[in-house]
Amino acid sequence: MEKRIIEPKYTSSIRLVKSEDLNHHGTLFAGRSAEWFVESGFIAAASLLNPKNIVCLKIHGMQFSNPVQAGEILKFSSKIVYTGRTSLIAYINVTKEGEDKIFVEGFITFIHVNENTSPTIHNIEIQPKTEEDLKLFKQASGLKKDIITSL
Repeated sequence: MEKRIIEPKYTSSIRLVKSEDLNHHGTLFAGRSAEWFVESGFIAAASLLNPKNIVCLKIHGMQFSNPVQAGEILKFSSKIVYTGRTSLIAYINVTKEGEDKIFVEGFITFIHVNENTSPTIHNIEIQPKTEEDLKLFKQASGLKKDIITSL
């Protein structure tokens, strides 16, 4: 299989925060946020590989800067910023509709697997082009080292 060189590219998804998404404080429940966060990263990985062959390995962090209320519309933007032999690391950020300020961001590692869920080589290499992509590539590279030592 020939190696594919990919430039990071954002995918996005939109969510409306409804009453069933709220916690006991009346703000967006972190568990629901995590679900949407992983889904967004998965969509970025699935834009490069068959979704049947992708599994989530680790959420490296979701840092919130302020609460979200019912009725707010959220934009999840994600892109694959780093790849290993079998892994892909997605960067995800979340903004409120009509605002540019990021209020949640973090990274997730996905693994490319075969039909037996064993890790398999994907032959994708990320090539950062922008300053942002280079910065995210370097951050994700450090996360990759963290995964190897924890396995």
